[in-house]
Amino acid sequence: METAPGSYALDLTGQTKAVSTSGKQVSFTRKFTVARARYPKIEAKLSVESKFTEPSPEQQKQIEEGQEVKKDYLNRVTPEREWSGQFTAPVVAEISDVFGSERIFNGKTSSPHLGLDFRVPSGTPVAAMNDGTVLLARPLYFEGNLVVLDHGQGLLTLYLHLSQFEVKEGDPVKRGQIVGLSGGTGRATGPHLHVAVRWQGTYLDPARLMSLRLP
Repeated sequence: METAPGSYALDLTGQTKAVSTSGKQVSFTRKFTVARARYPKIEAKLSVESKFTEPSPEQQKQIEEGQEVKKDYLNRVTPEREWSGQFTAPVVAEISDVFGSERIFNGKTSSPHLGLDFRVPSGTPVAAMNDGTVLLARPLYFEGNLVVLDHGQGLLTLYLHLSQFEVKEGDPVKRGQIVGLSGGTGRATGPHLHVAVRWQGTYLDPARLMSLRLP
């Protein structure tokens, strides 16, 4: 989303698998184009608790601790691929907010919306979008109760604002397995499910990922 439109080269390197040897190094480069995109702006004035827009020193410390956790965990890259096939929606529900939109909280424009919101009531079962391992399952200041699944090769899916955890860190999960129940914890204007996708440290549009036909 932050990349300027233009032509870019994607350089990939890896190692072949071999039974009797360590394999050999392989690499290739692909050119691709980043096009200009238009993202919606939410004109409605959204309201959240003041602690999310004007945190106290103690709350600011909690925010900084959460930032350190995310800096540590969300930039990890597991070399082995765990996912396979299609990434599926975590819930069957209407989408209430899309990737890239700008929103106003308590009169202040927030950072772009880096995920997909599903309109679900509190307590709705939330399913893993694909196979992976639970990287994080803990409460953070803005995200509320957060589950992060590591699908391998730097691909993560994040499930925010949960009311309840159904998995713990280190658990293996399968696509469709329930990882938590939706809620409104953290900075949320009401109960809903916010889902985000990160690949190699960059947020991607979850709707695009779910539309890909993957082997």
